[in-house]
Amino acid sequence: MTKRDNMTMKTDQELNKLLIETRALLRAERFSAAGARAKNPNAARRLRATIARVLTEQHIRVLKSV
Repeated sequence: MTKRDNMTMKTDQELNKLLIETRALLRAERFSAAGARAKNPNAARRLRATIARVLTEQHIRVLKSV
């Protein structure tokens, strides 16, 4: 999805929107995988990595503002 270099260029609102959308996609992926074989077995891992990147960038910004 998005590399960390691009995360630093996003605004706080864009990061929040990306986090909400990615969590929704991960939730949908988990429930769709429960019934049948996943189309892309690496999708959940990529989504979790993107969520971690967003949360890391948000935490860095909080620490800088203090």
